[in-house]
Amino acid sequence: MKLIVGLGNIGDEYENTRHNLGFMVIDEISKKYKLNIKNEKKLKADMCVTMLNEETVILAKPTTYVNLSGDSVVKIANFYKIQTQDIWVISDDLALDFGTVRVRVGGSSGGHNGLKDIISKMGDNFTRFRVGIKNDMLEKVPTEKFVLQKFNKEEQESLEDVVKKSAEIVLDSLKNGVEHTSI
Repeated sequence: MKLIVGLGNIGDEYENTRHNLGFMVIDEISKKYKLNIKNEKKLKADMCVTMLNEETVILAKPTTYVNLSGDSVVKIANFYKIQTQDIWVISDDLALDFGTVRVRVGGSSGGHNGLKDIISKMGDNFTRFRVGIKNDMLEKVPTEKFVLQKFNKEEQESLEDVVKKSAEIVLDSLKNGVEHTSI
């Protein structure tokens, strides 16, 4: 069983912002397989349990806001008895150019507060799917404002492709294993 968590912030004001790329990837996977994601209040997430590539998978979008994502991840992992190494987290990444995807098991938070919260509550032995959001504006805008901004016009033009590519990388990892993921 795998727990695949997309990080993001709940609420209309955060929809289509850089920090919500994880939510977008989960939505893309659920759309592709016509899955019904519903709110599980006690687990602090919008989620569903399904079979993908012959594996039981929980797709989750924490309803705790990004910086407290660990609260939801811990609740889900404990409820379903999921080991840390079977948790996959999809997040935005300021260090990667827009649209770049990097897959890594373990390591630091890279300054991402959602990852930092999960690490503090679960340890760091989980897989990260980091989707780049870096562009030239990052140097001109404080980080906390940049991640909460909507994508610019140029990014909007390729955002759908970035989200689909990211979803395919996650699905390819389910099928072939993280170590054999092609990017």
